[in-house]
Amino acid sequence: MAMFDYSAGAGLYPCKTVRRTSRLRYKRFDSVAEALRFAIEDMPASMLRGSVLEVEEARYNGEQMRELYNADAYPLPRRGRQKN
Repeated sequence: MAMFDYSAGAGLYPCKTVRRTSRLRYKRFDSVAEALRFAIEDMPASMLRGSVLEVEEARYNGEQMRELYNADAYPLPRRGRQKN
């Protein structure tokens, strides 16, 4: 993967659930690294598939978010679960 700026600001749009019981809504993060940590480690795994991460003008789907999180360049220590 090409150079990626994990320090850029990011917006996370969690997927909408069928029953709409989730209280997760759009959330703004100071850095992509923090947004990825939240999406992978804190959000229910079932929600990652339909979620979108927006960084500047680019958008990343759940699979791309997992790739960015698993990349060697990811700057934060990984904690908790990491299911594929």
